[in-house]
Amino acid sequence: MPRLIKLAGQAAEWAEDAFVHVDDGDALPEGDVILSLARFQAEGEILLSNSRRVGVRIEADQEVEALAYDLPRLSVVALAFPKYRDGRAYTSARLLRERFGFQGEVRAVGDVLQEQAGFMVRCGFDAFEPADGATPEVWTKAAHRFRHVYQRAADARLVAFEERAV
Repeated sequence: MPRLIKLAGQAAEWAEDAFVHVDDGDALPEGDVILSLARFQAEGEILLSNSRRVGVRIEADQEVEALAYDLPRLSVVALAFPKYRDGRAYTSARLLRERFGFQGEVRAVGDVLQEQAGFMVRCGFDAFEPADGATPEVWTKAAHRFRHVYQRAADARLVAFEERAV
């Protein structure tokens, strides 16, 4: 089972992962699950009506807009990074937070490395399954490495030119 790091205010900490990632061909276990988009579209209504917490895994080539109607009922959206250089999940995270107002957990899964922490936090991620063995202490430091930012993002930090004006 992957280790899960969650943000708690400005710090990161280990968190118990109540969700089980379920592959498309696997039987559904009891409890909270994270499903592929295709499986959620096929079985999501039944799962949600059973008072389960449900999450959906969005691959890099899938659009989060497919979840727009169901977002208020989802607990987690897990955005996949198939490789370090693929940044499509950053856009998906911003869309979830800014356009759709998603208040649930936005989780980074796949090739998730500590070097990405600052950008992920700025885009709206709040949970991470690090692939590089990073600890919460390392993740916290990496997430706050840069004091100044130069463009707006989902975290609503003041950009550098606004800080100078204050």
